[in-house]
Amino acid sequence: MKHQTTLSVQPSDGRIDVAALLQRRPNLVLVLLAGYFLLNLIVRLSLPDSLEIDEAEQIFVSQWLALGYDTQPPFYNWLQYGVIALFGVSIPAIAVFKNLVLFSFYAFYWFAARQVLQSRQLAIIAVLGLLTIPQVVYESQRDLTHTVGAIFCASMFLYGFLRTLRAPTIFSYALTGLAIGCGLIAKYNFALLTSAALIAVLLDPDLRKRLFDWRLLVTAVIALTVVTPHSLWLFDNLELASARTLEKMQGTTDTSIFLQIPKGFLSYVLALLGFGALTFFCFWLTFKEALIKSLTAQSQWTRLIGRILAMVLGFIVLLILFADAENIKDRWLTPFLILLPLYFALKLEAAGNVPDNALKRFLPIAFIIMAIVPLVLFSRSKVAYLTGYYEKLNVPYAAFTQTLADEIGKTPAIVIAGDPHLGGNIRLHMPDVPIDTLFYPGYKPAYEWTADHPIVFAWRRRGEPDPAPPEDLSNWLKTIAGPDARIEAKDVALPYINGRPGDLYHFSYAVVYPKAG
Repeated sequence: MKHQTTLSVQPSDGRIDVAALLQRRPNLVLVLLAGYFLLNLIVRLSLPDSLEIDEAEQIFVSQWLALGYDTQPPFYNWLQYGVIALFGVSIPAIAVFKNLVLFSFYAFYWFAARQVLQSRQLAIIAVLGLLTIPQVVYESQRDLTHTVGAIFCASMFLYGFLRTLRAPTIFSYALTGLAIGCGLIAKYNFALLTSAALIAVLLDPDLRKRLFDWRLLVTAVIALTVVTPHSLWLFDNLELASARTLEKMQGTTDTSIFLQIPKGFLSYVLALLGFGALTFFCFWLTFKEALIKSLTAQSQWTRLIGRILAMVLGFIVLLILFADAENIKDRWLTPFLILLPLYFALKLEAAGNVPDNALKRFLPIAFIIMAIVPLVLFSRSKVAYLTGYYEKLNVPYAAFTQTLADEIGKTPAIVIAGDPHLGGNIRLHMPDVPIDTLFYPGYKPAYEWTADHPIVFAWRRRGEPDPAPPEDLSNWLKTIAGPDARIEAKDVALPYINGRPGDLYHFSYAVVYPKAG
């Protein structure tokens, strides 16, 4: 491998050589990433005060603390609950927290890369390579929450795992246990990563001794301590926790096995391409033939990571063949395939043919992505008046909530929303009013129903006029209100945020007053 003996930070034309500066002080890559996430935070705070689906879920379920909520495990919910309890219901409370988690994900990945890569520039390229994964760099900023928690746990696990294998300490075993516990309550498929890592170590004669160290008990005890509370809930709610995921994987229509398997493999291939194609292209653009030649190079670390990837991907093949999975989503692969940039970097180092200017060639790619992603995030809700296509951020939830408050003229005892997305957005703008929905039967908020504090039902039908409440909401209304309650229903049409003149979004609501004394 070639190495530069001297690195000039400032070329003769007076510009700062960022690549040389990073190679001299590699931890500055974390400063670069911190600046990037600060930019993304500023962008989110500049967008309309409406919430995406996952954002609204976090605002809604922050009303109560539970061992479990729905089909997603509660790791991210618990952390977000704590943040909102401390700082209140607001967009900054969710945006600042998410960007801190994402920065921590990159930081742990960086520390993991330094454990197994000798080359500073390859370690920097590995962590910046995460920017080439669309599900990580774009989707996680746009809306994802539980996946963000899962990739944070995955990178923490990767660091603790690799540090334990390379230079074991009781701290590394403890950190690995914490990461396993948190990962299992972040996404259930995290179990695939930990299982594959365990088998990969067992297959390596030099590394398997780490599994026969007494400190592994520390790993197990910490992981079990973290997992047990939610596991107790999961045992009683397994059908609730698994039904929606299985429905998404298996599709909503009956398909014969002769169609299901090809359809499953096609979705799998498309998911793999959607996840890894850009990463491979960016590495090829940087290293060209050296990358292709490196794919056959071997080292202890490439074999380890390669086995983990092969086993995880092989398990998904088994799901297609034997569990009727026909709809594999690329985001489901995120906790595993974040290993790709590190794997490519390890292959390149094993081949020993890395050019001295590799980092200088990769940095423009990273900087372009760092500029494009915030720009796209900022502009997607701003250009609706040109395209006529409206994002969730264009829906005027704040205006509806204000209209609701103005027209009722009283503080509701409770607002019951037709869906959690609507409920979370109403809670954002009515943080002192209990918000309920039919989707969380375990949540029973206390409220006092009086003439001065009526019950409010709110619903919508994709923004179209819908004066009649949905059947399930109507049944609930009749159950709560009774035959003698006074009900005032109304449709509200409001202009979209940044919308075209005349384009309106319709909300409906019913105000329910108790029977007059």
